[in-house]
Amino acid sequence: MSTQGIARVIGVGLLLFSALIMASTGTFVVKPGYRGIEVTLGQISPAFKPEGFGVKTPFVTEIVPISVRQQTAEELAECYSSDLQQIRVDLRLLYRIPETSVVKIFQDYDGDPFESLVAPRVQEALKEVAALQSAEQIVKNREQIKTRSLEIARRKIGPLVVLEDIVIQNIALTRELEHAIEAKMVQEQEASKSKYFQQRVQIEADTAVIRAKGEAESIVIRGEALKKNPAFVDLQIVERWDGIAPLVIGGKDQVLLNFQDLDRLKGQKTEAPTSGSRSTSPTPPATPATRSIKR
Repeated sequence: MSTQGIARVIGVGLLLFSALIMASTGTFVVKPGYRGIEVTLGQISPAFKPEGFGVKTPFVTEIVPISVRQQTAEELAECYSSDLQQIRVDLRLLYRIPETSVVKIFQDYDGDPFESLVAPRVQEALKEVAALQSAEQIVKNREQIKTRSLEIARRKIGPLVVLEDIVIQNIALTRELEHAIEAKMVQEQEASKSKYFQQRVQIEADTAVIRAKGEAESIVIRGEALKKNPAFVDLQIVERWDGIAPLVIGGKDQVLLNFQDLDRLKGQKTEAPTSGSRSTSPTPPATPATRSIKR
């Protein structure tokens, strides 16, 4: 190959290499869930770059990607309650950067916005809320502590970052404080149990009084009814009679016997031993009439 041909091949190679360099440095791609910040020779463009393919000035312009997806971060907060008890709270924070704030956050805050903006505000909010509650109340009212802390943190952060939620994963107390709270809760449960027992006894007593009053009123009403209608007693006797006629024996001390008992007594008299012999005469049947025998 001649010298002219070699030079031509080298020229074409350099041209292709320059085109490749220009293509790689003059274009960019913003991934889904991100927005691009255009920085040209240290100057930040006020408009962000959306997702997708774009063209930029080679070598002098840089596209910095900023995530607008929801992110999750863990944080450990130490605070003091109103009764001066140290409390450690394990938090999980859910936040995201709105696309309208990506340029300002990149320009005003260095590094990760969570470390420089979100975490300090959440720490401050939780300490403010915990300082107004006792350690026992913080443990019992976890949802209220979370809601109030989220409200204060959002106000402190402002519109730059959207704080979606605060999740309280664990509240750690000192061992002595945990034992004291457990003992107090046991005492409260025992007190509630005693109060319930007293209420049940009182209800039973009130029920007995009401039942007694009802029975007394029933007796009074029945007495008044008997005074106005004496024949009601005879009616009750007839309704409860079992069909066996009674027998009255005696004078002052009278004994009520039915006819079956009277036949039994007669049989015993006739069967009594007289001069070594038994009486075999049959016992006459009793008549269905009421008799009065005087002694």
